[in-house]
Amino acid sequence: MAINRVLAFVLLVVGCILLFFAYQSSQSLGDQVTEAVTGRFTDSTTWLIVLGAASAAAGVGLLLFGKVANTD
Repeated sequence: MAINRVLAFVLLVVGCILLFFAYQSSQSLGDQVTEAVTGRFTDSTTWLIVLGAASAAAGVGLLLFGKVANTD
């Protein structure tokens, strides 16, 4: 398995984990109150969403369009 594929899978898994934590954080009482008052998530939840989505997108992009090294 090429190093690019391993990196792609790692990025994808890390992105999914961050998105899971972002979802959990957005469901907390404090975040629900903040969202009801300000209309936005807290900064930490927003960063988890942004970084998780970016990491997952990079992993999928690397899987689909990454150059596979020739091992012959």
